[in-house]
Amino acid sequence: MTTEGPGAVHLVESQDELLQLLAAFARGPELAVDTEAASFHRYHDRVYLLQLSSRHTTVVVDPLRVDLAPFGALLADPAVEVVFHDADYDLRLLDREFGFRATRLFDTRVAAQILNEPGVGLAALLEKHLGIRLDKRFQRADWSARPLSPGMLDYAAADTRNLLELRDILRAALVERGRLAWAEEEFALLEGVRWTAGEEGEPAWLRMKGAKALRGRALAVLREVFEWRDAVARKADRASFRIMNNEPMLAIAADPPTDLAALRRIAGVGPDLVERRGAELLAAIRRGLDVPEGDLPRVERPPRRQADPAFDARLDRLKGVRNREAARLELAPGVLCPNGTLEAIARIMPADRDELVRVPGIRRWQAGEIGDALLAALPAPAAAQ
Repeated sequence: MTTEGPGAVHLVESQDELLQLLAAFARGPELAVDTEAASFHRYHDRVYLLQLSSRHTTVVVDPLRVDLAPFGALLADPAVEVVFHDADYDLRLLDREFGFRATRLFDTRVAAQILNEPGVGLAALLEKHLGIRLDKRFQRADWSARPLSPGMLDYAAADTRNLLELRDILRAALVERGRLAWAEEEFALLEGVRWTAGEEGEPAWLRMKGAKALRGRALAVLREVFEWRDAVARKADRASFRIMNNEPMLAIAADPPTDLAALRRIAGVGPDLVERRGAELLAAIRRGLDVPEGDLPRVERPPRRQADPAFDARLDRLKGVRNREAARLELAPGVLCPNGTLEAIARIMPADRDELVRVPGIRRWQAGEIGDALLAALPAPAAAQ
């Protein structure tokens, strides 16, 4: 069960073994966690591997063979610090698929950002602090495939095998620089991360890069072709781009082909697609061409923001203060205080620290570290009226 070093990764496929492992992990104060999904290959993304490392044991769990509910209980156990690198997507996926919630987190990527590390990716951090170089051969592997090769298992295990040691190094640096409380506030906010279905408002086909340059009939064709591709990808459980890339879809919308010969001439439309699905694709194009003139889709342009020189001046002053303080603290400006938060401050114009901490997006550590400087950049309440 102990798996120190490459080439000896144990794959857990038994429920009894998983329960034994989790009972042992629950006795340790920290547990490193990572997941592998397959969005590069599958339409329906899900957790296809779960990697777990204690101080002495690293295993890879196959969620297709075991029930992960006991892991959800461990994830929510406040007695165990769960260590991720870049937890956000893992937590969203675990929430969507299983309803799991994390209670006590440490995120090495967040810690690295607060420490102003020059590289915050896991590979960069492991190489800098531990002299370990990660193998990138399986970055785009299909984790939904079975069986998994020994190389794939070792690649997956490498994401957690040294994560607790990296956590120790970064935590010590946070303590040394007086920034542990900053990181802990960010970790606590991660506990509230939940899966969201996606952006509301604009449909997915209109969010494609280049779609908004199209008009009228071309938009109608793009919509129909996009929805055709989405339906095919969903049914086949294949990533949408593996059915057809966005570029040929935009080319089809701009100059719609009406027969298979014209379809074959479009760059990016392979002969296999034309042979197997050309008739379906042409039918989708025809549906777009047949949309009545009055029903053609239109790009809704957001209303132009009215000029507000006073607001712009406040925001410029706040950015200047933020940038100056970021240089003093040796932090990336966006880590110290993102522009969106500065815009909220400029709009709300808090009068004091109590009002500042109620601004959406502001952190307590940010208010404590640069709050007075930000407030000083705002006009006095009487002057602002």
